[in-house]
Amino acid sequence: MRYLHSMLRVADPDATIRFFALLGLKETRRVENVAGRFTLIFLAADEDHRGEGERGDAEVELTYNWPPEDGRAPETYSGGRNFGHLAYRVDDIYATCARLQAGGVIINRPPRDGYMAFVRTPDGISIELLQQGERKAPAEPWISMPNTGEW
Repeated sequence: MRYLHSMLRVADPDATIRFFALLGLKETRRVENVAGRFTLIFLAADEDHRGEGERGDAEVELTYNWPPEDGRAPETYSGGRNFGHLAYRVDDIYATCARLQAGGVIINRPPRDGYMAFVRTPDGISIELLQQGERKAPAEPWISMPNTGEW
């Protein structure tokens, strides 16, 4: 058995793709299903991607359900925290958090311990970031930064 992907329903695919791009994930393939009125967008980190149009070793599948044709409001999604979280190992927790913050992402649980941080996608899905190898020495501005919101 092999892990394939986690699926997240998203309200704004472009915003979610921008979020994951800040983490270093890239779109690997896309499936438009006109009959089912949905789009599947697969993202992977470089280390997990095999090649153009190929399935990666560990992907995030974004599912975008198109708005109803009858003019009703699109479905809204809640319970991102109930999903749990996705976790990524990063080379430099401080540099990753700084890049995300510069891109407008709130660092919900800063890496005060030099090892772990949490952020959320535009749809409220928790993302855990873990430092590769040994934890980094505690450093500012992270050590003084309080938690923000839920994570």
